[in-house]
Amino acid sequence: MSKHLRHAAAHRRLLLKGLAALPLGLNFGQAQASIAEPDCELCFRHTHTDESLRIVYRSGGTYVPSALERIDWLMRDFRTGDVARIDPRLLDILHTLRTACGGESFEIISAFRSPTTNERLHKADGTGVATRSLHMDGRAIDVRIPGFDTAALRDAALALRAGGVGYYPDSDFVHLDTGRVRHWGA
Repeated sequence: MSKHLRHAAAHRRLLLKGLAALPLGLNFGQAQASIAEPDCELCFRHTHTDESLRIVYRSGGTYVPSALERIDWLMRDFRTGDVARIDPRLLDILHTLRTACGGESFEIISAFRSPTTNERLHKADGTGVATRSLHMDGRAIDVRIPGFDTAALRDAALALRAGGVGYYPDSDFVHLDTGRVRHWGA
């Protein structure tokens, strides 16, 4: 290959790399991907407040801010009324589990817990409540799916390998969080 042809080929590769990195190309690709992505809906009933919510929290690949605010409110510390941002990745885990397991809705046993509530529960229980619980960061939830075997829900959550999974058969719920992959319980 002549020096001129090598130089032209190198120039063409450089040009193609540059074009591939242009924001226009990236945005177009993301826009195409988000159009094809279906809406993500979740349905909840909080066991302590009896509040229910059915909501699309992600649409076209984008989280819906007003929906996240409503979810934050539903998942507030029902003991104190404190509200915190719920990690959207936790919602994605729930959506994946709902898709895999079926069921109409999740029953929420516990979601966000204020440090005050967490300390009170830790002192009362001692073993089942971590002193630095991810519930305090909006990164954990305790749930069940009515009519669905909680052990099977645990197994489906473990198969995701998306965070922590705790199983509480006597209380009939599964703990899910966005922390490191680990598990505990029966």
